[in-house]
Amino acid sequence: MTNPNHTTVLITGASSGFGEEFARQYAQRGHRLVLVARRKDRLESLAETLRQQYNVNVLVEPVDLSDLAAVTDLHARLTKRGVEVDVLINNAGHGLHGPFLDNPLDAALSMIQLDIASLTAMTHVFGQDMRKRKRGQILQIASILAYQGVEQFAVYSAAKAYVLRFGDALHREFKRDNVTVTTLCPGLSDTGFISAAEQRVTPQMQMVMMQTPPVVRAGIRALDAGRISVVAGLSNKLTTFFMWATPRRIHQAVMSRILNAG
Repeated sequence: MTNPNHTTVLITGASSGFGEEFARQYAQRGHRLVLVARRKDRLESLAETLRQQYNVNVLVEPVDLSDLAAVTDLHARLTKRGVEVDVLINNAGHGLHGPFLDNPLDAALSMIQLDIASLTAMTHVFGQDMRKRKRGQILQIASILAYQGVEQFAVYSAAKAYVLRFGDALHREFKRDNVTVTTLCPGLSDTGFISAAEQRVTPQMQMVMMQTPPVVRAGIRALDAGRISVVAGLSNKLTTFFMWATPRRIHQAVMSRILNAG
C-alpha cells in the first residue's frame, strides 16, 4: 500500500466494538478515515477524539446499512466528494441468540440483511473501484462460529459461514487485480456483542474472552500480509483445530455447552 497519509480507510459499524478499535488503530497509523454506522452522536464523538489525538482527517457518515439503497447512496456521496476508499473494513453486523423458532422471523431476516446482503453490496460497489485502480484491501469480519453450526446461533453461524466462504472465493478472484481480500474470524470478544444478542456470559466464556485491540491487530496484520483468513487468538485457533479434528456431533455438543450453559 502507499503512504498511509494518502490512503483512506472506510470502516462500517464504527461506533463501537471492533469498528471503534479499527478506527483507533488505523488513525494511529496516520490513515484518513470514513466512519460509518447508524449512531451519528457516537461517530462524531469518536471522530473528534481521533482528530485531536492523531491529527488525521475523519469523515463521519451516519448510515443504516441494512437498507441496501443506503449502500449505493453512500458510495455516490463519497465519489461526488472525490473520496477514494483504499481499505474497506466490513465490520457492521449483529448477532441473534436463542432457539430459532422462539425468535421473530423479522429479527432473523434483519440480521441476514445486514450481515450478508449489505456486506455483499459494500464489497461489490467499493470493490469495483479498487479493480479499476488496480489496488485495494478488503477485510471481512466473520467469526469462529463460521466453522460450524451452533445450537441457538443457527442464523448467526450460518451468516458468518457465508462471510468466510465469500471472502475465501474473492481472495483468489480479486488477487488478479492487485486487491487483497482477507477474512478475520474472532472468537468471544469484549465488544458488546453478547449483551446485544441477549446472551448470558458464562464462566467458560469469560475464560476465553479476548479484548478488542489484539483481535483488530491480528486482522490488520493478516490483511497487510495478504492472507486469505485469520483466526485471532491462540485459544480460538485451538478451538477451530478441535472443530476440524472431531466429528460434528462432538464439537457441536461441546460448543453448545460452552455458549449456552445456564
